[in-house]
Amino acid sequence: MAKRPKSPPKEVLADPAQTAALAAGRHGDPFGYLGVHPLEAGGWVLRVFRPGAEAVEMLPAPPRRKPVTLERVAGSDLFVAALEGDPGVYRLRPRSMQDEWEEHDPYRFPPVLGEMDEHFISEGSHLALWQVLGAHPLTLEGVAGVHFAVWAPNARRVSVVGEFNHWDGRRHPLRARGATGVWEIFLPGVVEGACYKYEILGADGAGHPQKADPVAWAAEPPPATGSVVRDLGGRQWRDDDWMAGRAEAARRDRPISIYEVHLGSWRRVLEEGGDGERPLSYHELAEQLVPYARDMGFTHIEMLPITEFPFDGSWGYQPIGLYAPSIRHGTPGEFRDFVEACHAANLGLILDWVPGHFPTDPHGLGRFDGTALYEYADPREGFHQDWNTLIYNYGRREVQNYLIANALYWLKEHHLDGLRVDAVASMLYRDYSRREGEWVPNVHGGRENLEAIAFLRRMNEVVYGDCAGVMTLAEESTSFPAVSRPTHDGGLGFGYKWNMGWMNDTLDYMRRDPIHRRHHHHQMTFGLHYAFSENFVLPLSHDEVVHGKGSLLAKMPGSGEEKFANLRAYFAFMWGHPGKKLLFMGQELAQPGEWNHNRSLDWQLQDDRRHAGMQALVRDLNRLYRASPALHQLDCEAGGFEWIEANAAEESIFAWLRRGDRNAPPVVVVSNFTPVERSAFRLGVPAAGHWIERLNSDAADYGGQGRGNLGGVDSRPVGSHDRTDSIEITLPPLATLIFELAA
Repeated sequence: MAKRPKSPPKEVLADPAQTAALAAGRHGDPFGYLGVHPLEAGGWVLRVFRPGAEAVEMLPAPPRRKPVTLERVAGSDLFVAALEGDPGVYRLRPRSMQDEWEEHDPYRFPPVLGEMDEHFISEGSHLALWQVLGAHPLTLEGVAGVHFAVWAPNARRVSVVGEFNHWDGRRHPLRARGATGVWEIFLPGVVEGACYKYEILGADGAGHPQKADPVAWAAEPPPATGSVVRDLGGRQWRDDDWMAGRAEAARRDRPISIYEVHLGSWRRVLEEGGDGERPLSYHELAEQLVPYARDMGFTHIEMLPITEFPFDGSWGYQPIGLYAPSIRHGTPGEFRDFVEACHAANLGLILDWVPGHFPTDPHGLGRFDGTALYEYADPREGFHQDWNTLIYNYGRREVQNYLIANALYWLKEHHLDGLRVDAVASMLYRDYSRREGEWVPNVHGGRENLEAIAFLRRMNEVVYGDCAGVMTLAEESTSFPAVSRPTHDGGLGFGYKWNMGWMNDTLDYMRRDPIHRRHHHHQMTFGLHYAFSENFVLPLSHDEVVHGKGSLLAKMPGSGEEKFANLRAYFAFMWGHPGKKLLFMGQELAQPGEWNHNRSLDWQLQDDRRHAGMQALVRDLNRLYRASPALHQLDCEAGGFEWIEANAAEESIFAWLRRGDRNAPPVVVVSNFTPVERSAFRLGVPAAGHWIERLNSDAADYGGQGRGNLGGVDSRPVGSHDRTDSIEITLPPLATLIFELAA
C-alpha cells in the first residue's frame, strides 16, 4: 500500500504577510486566503482565522471521515490544515478555554449578488437597490444567516461588526465585487434583530469611525447608532382596495387637504414607571392620530421626516438612516401597520423626504470609505453652511441611484402615497445661501446645479412611472420655472409645489393691525397673478411656528377675541382660495404657544369654547372643501377662479368666484379683514337664485358672534360688481363667508 503523503509544512500553508494583514485588520481579499483553497504543489488547504480560539476542528459533512484538527500558526490566530481534496460542505468546531461550539465558515459560501445586480449597480440604475444592499436574512445552501452588502468603492478593507463577532473588524472582512465598489458577505447564524455596523479601512490606509449601514431597514434607538437586521419580506398587505384606487386621491381635480404632523409631539403619554413623557408608538398613532385626522376631514397626513435620525432637535431633517423608519415609534412592521390604518380610514400618507443634505455625524455617510463618496469633495459644493450638513453629489450616478431607489423604497415597500421633497431650492442653486466666491459655477458659468436638476427630473420620472397613484410635492421657495410641470415640457416633474410666496404675503398681511391693512391690500391678491403657473399647495407649515416666530394665533393682531376672529377669517380665506391645503398640527386648535418638539400639543385647549370653535371651523372647512366641487375641481386651473372684488382696499374686503365643472354649483367667497360690520353689503353674483351660506367664520359654533345670513339669501336683479344680479348680505367684522348657489 502506498504511503500517505506528508502534509505540507505550515509555512507553505500560511503566508506570513497575509496572516499578519489579517491580524492587523488590513487584509483586502479575505476570500482569496481564508476557507478552502488548492495548493500549487497539489492538495488543498483550509485556513480559519479565529481570535480567542484555543483550537479548531473541521467537521466534514456525513458520510465523510472523522474531524480534522487544524494547527495554529505560531504567534497568530490563524489555524490551518492540509486536505487531500475539497471537502465541500463542512462545519467548524472552535474551542476556547471556557467553551466549545459549532459554526459554519462564512468563507466557504459563494457570492450572493448576481451578475445583473453588479451591472445595474455599476451603471447606477438599480431601482431596487434596497433588495441587494443592506442586511438581508436568507437561507443559502440550506444554512440560515444574513447577507451583508455595502457600497464603498475606495475602501481597502470592509468588515461587518456586531455582538456576533465581539465588534472585532478582523473577524469578518467582506468580499470585494470588482468594479461595482460593493463589498459583501453571508454570515451564517446571524439572526433578525442583530445590531451591526461596518468597519472600513479607507483608501488612505487609515481606519475610520464605524459606519451605520446606508441601506439598513432599521436602527438602534438613539443615542445608540448601530444598524439593526430586519426582515421586510412575507407581509400580507390588507390595503388592496386603497392601493387600487389611490390615484383618484392624488389628482389635481380632487380635494387635497394635508395634516402635517410631527409624530413625536402630536400627543405624548407618560412613560411607564417614569416621570417623563414618551411619543406615541406607531400602533398608538394608528389608534389615535388616524381617526382624529379622518374626523377632522383631512385627506392626507404628512409626516415630518421619520427616516432615522440621530438628533431629536432636527425634527428628522438631518437623517442618517434613509431606509429606516424611526425606531422611536416602533419597528418597521409596526410602521407598516400604521400605514395600513391610514389607508383603512381613506387617508393618504405622505413622507417628508430629505434628499438635499445629510449630517456630519461620524457614523453617517460623510467620507464613508475615507473619501468624499456621497458628498461633493469641494466644501463650496458639498457643505451646507446654514445647517452644517453635507450635500449629496448629484453628479455621481451611484448617489443618484441611492436616492432614487430610496424614493421607490418608501412608495413600494411601505405603500406610502407621496413624498414632500424638502428644501428643493437649496438643491437647485449652487449659490444658495452663499456669498460671492463661496460657490462653484456650473459648466456654463451659471448658478444652477445642473446635476441636482437632472436628479430631480429623473426621480419624478421614475416615481410616477413606477408607482401608480402617488404624488410628489416640492418645497420650493424661488421662482424656478415649471416645478410642477412634466419633464417632457421642460419642467421638474413634481405633482405639486408649495406656494411659499402666498404664505409669506398673506401672513405678513394678517399680522398687521386692520387699520393699516388697506396699505397692503395687494399682499392678499398678488398670489392670483401666478396662482395657476404651478399646481400649488397653500402651506401653513411647521416652519411658521418655530424659531421664535410664535404660533399663528400669536401672529394675529388685536385683543384675545379679535385674534381668534382674525385667524378664523384667515383659515376660511385659505380654504376658499385656489390651491390644495396644508395645515400643521396644533393650528386647528389655535395653539397659543410656539410649537415645541419635546412636548405634546395643548389638547386641553379643546375645553375652551374659542379653541374648540377653531377646531370645529377647520373640520367644517375640510368637509365643505370636499363636498363642494367648485372649491377643488379647478384648484389648479385659471378657469376655476374669477375676482368679484379685488380693489376694495379702504374696506379691506375681498370677494371672488370659484367654479368647478359645468355640473358644479358656483361658490362665492367674501372676506372682511376689518373689525367693522358691513350690513346690507351688496355683492355681485354670477347667477340668479338662492345663495346658501355654507360657512361663516363668525358663527357661534366657531366661537364667533353669530352675525351673518342664516338660511341664505336670494339674489335680486340689481347690478353690482359688473354683474346683473347681486345679493345683499351681512358681512361680519373680521370674517369670511362662503356661499353656494342652490341647485
